[in-house]
Amino acid sequence: MRKSLSVSSESSLPSVEDDWDSVCSDELLGSQSRSWLAELLTGDLPAENGDVKNVGRDGLFVDYHFPLGELELQSGVKWKRPGEICASPQFIVNGATRLDVRQGKLNDCWLLSAIASLSINRSLLKKVMPLNQSFQEGYSGCFTFKFWQYGQWEEVKIDDLLPTHDNNLIYLNSPERHEFWSSLLEKAYAKMKGGYRALDMGFPHEAMVDMTGGVTEVINVSRLTKDPPAFLRQLMAKGALINCANCQGPLEQKNELGIMFRHAYSLTAVEKVKTAHGTVDLVRILNPWGNTEWEGPWSDMQGSEWKSVSVEEQRRLQRVRREDGEFWMLVSDFQQNFETMEVCHLTEPMDEQGSNVLPWCCIMHHGNWVPYISAGGSAQEVSFWQNPQFYFTLSEVDMSTDSSQKTCSFVLALMQKHQRRTGVNLAIALHIYLAHPKNTYLSPEDLSAQRPVLCSPSYSCRREVVLRGTLPPGRYIIIPSTHKANQQGAFLLRVLMEKGNAATPSHRPPQDISQPTENSYPHLAALPSPEATKLLFKKHCNTKHICKPVHLYRLLTEAIQGGVLAGSEKYLALEHCKSLVVLTDIQGNAQMDWSEFKILWDKIRRWTDIFLVFDKNKTNRLEYREVGPALNAAGIMVDELIMQLVGLRYTEPDMTISYPGFLYLLMKLETMIHKFQGYDRVGMGNITISYRQWLHMTMYN
Repeated sequence: MRKSLSVSSESSLPSVEDDWDSVCSDELLGSQSRSWLAELLTGDLPAENGDVKNVGRDGLFVDYHFPLGELELQSGVKWKRPGEICASPQFIVNGATRLDVRQGKLNDCWLLSAIASLSINRSLLKKVMPLNQSFQEGYSGCFTFKFWQYGQWEEVKIDDLLPTHDNNLIYLNSPERHEFWSSLLEKAYAKMKGGYRALDMGFPHEAMVDMTGGVTEVINVSRLTKDPPAFLRQLMAKGALINCANCQGPLEQKNELGIMFRHAYSLTAVEKVKTAHGTVDLVRILNPWGNTEWEGPWSDMQGSEWKSVSVEEQRRLQRVRREDGEFWMLVSDFQQNFETMEVCHLTEPMDEQGSNVLPWCCIMHHGNWVPYISAGGSAQEVSFWQNPQFYFTLSEVDMSTDSSQKTCSFVLALMQKHQRRTGVNLAIALHIYLAHPKNTYLSPEDLSAQRPVLCSPSYSCRREVVLRGTLPPGRYIIIPSTHKANQQGAFLLRVLMEKGNAATPSHRPPQDISQPTENSYPHLAALPSPEATKLLFKKHCNTKHICKPVHLYRLLTEAIQGGVLAGSEKYLALEHCKSLVVLTDIQGNAQMDWSEFKILWDKIRRWTDIFLVFDKNKTNRLEYREVGPALNAAGIMVDELIMQLVGLRYTEPDMTISYPGFLYLLMKLETMIHKFQGYDRVGMGNITISYRQWLHMTMYN
């Protein structure tokens, strides 16, 4: 049987992010090798190089690396294809609808409510789940889904083996026994997140974003506008998908009127309903359990109010009198029984003919906070101006009956990318300032002279922070920032607004970047200029312009000798250079060309800045106590155990780290973290690798 290793990073588990999220568990099981299932199904084992024969004995696709959890490994649980569960399985029966979603043995109502909301919008559903898949024509046991991740749609392929007990599905299922689209969609999402166990309690707003590519805004229901029905209709008119919950009571226990506490529902319609006594505003709510409904006024089973509504009006509302989890209630009752709404604003136009949904226009910008360059920290920091800036022009005003108040509405969303993989969730926020009359960039002096016109209420460690705003037409500057200065991280800024408005990156004036001081970029006094570095590369590489470890050793020795770090070259070893080369080269041949060397040299310049800043006593060595903060500035967070290992493995006899040793340490840490992330695609903090992969990873570094 193939040897496999499960590697875990507990620090990368999701953290509690807000009141609703406080129900979420961070107790995630590690992934387990699925080689035993490969042997069971095919008699063949995955190849030693990590590749697999993805076909079982029956000739159907098998996903050997789907991560398994505790429940799926219990006795009595059998993995079966739909054809083994029922006689004539169907992918979809009579259309994929919100009523096809019935919760199983996972606490994943947060995900199911997102799936139910998704099913209302056919164009979004087609993007996530190609509807032409079936168990008949072209059936191979393989099904494909797509989920939005950090600005792009990623494809996830799974087999259709589903865990069962006594021939019944354990997890999400459809009331129609022959229908399997919702079960397979849940499995695909589980694969992306790290297994079914990763879905047991979670973040509703994140599921909505992953399913739609939209922007999710958390709204306190009690603070809705003075006309809640109009506000809700406006959201629905833009195609928003809405989940709601009451977070005040014990987990999934119901109040006296049947509403479950800390349980995710979907709001699927807002209607002005004609009755014999006038009109009322009702909302339609769906409980993904498929049962346990509202028992107050307008309830399905006991609501005498429906007697005042004509049969034709009830038919228009598609009202069904049965215990199916879907019910209607007054908007006022909705406000009294639900505390939080998570509104997912769509960012892509609908392709359905005749659709009257007009979503926001969305502009996306990817950016980075780079220590000492573009990571200026909070608005209280003197370096705040160094943060990335975006020029924001508002000219298209909202449709309003009050012509004296011309305003422009928008939604900003700032998402930190892949931070859970590092074990650190950055505290992030958004600020908006008036733009300079003549420039598209705010200088330190400009920022010190004014206050923001709008900003996040506080810095938040959530994956994404959202800022809804309304401002007069004009020119503004958006500044995304972290709470602490010089924290490294990547971000995605999305700007939702009416068509005709714009948001573009601002650029610092030339004088701000062409004449940096040595205090701003300490490496300028320590390393050769870019032109001189290129000459050194040509001087020390071989005739084919290839740089091997011995060439790098000579190059770095000469480069260090000429600056403020002179003398540090005596701590440089050929072994350091071997690691720097093999951890940089793309081909895996222990050598670098010019393009690969430039990548390494950019890292060395940035790390040199950090080394010189944290070398407080200017000895060209870092004291042991200085190493942790220096690693933090490089975007690498380590715990006390790792720091102890650093002290044992990478320090000199006097417990200091030399400049070459610091470069070597950072290269090793950064590369091993990136390799882990390469296997841990969605940042769940657990990976499974083969024995051969483990040896390759540890030996060639």
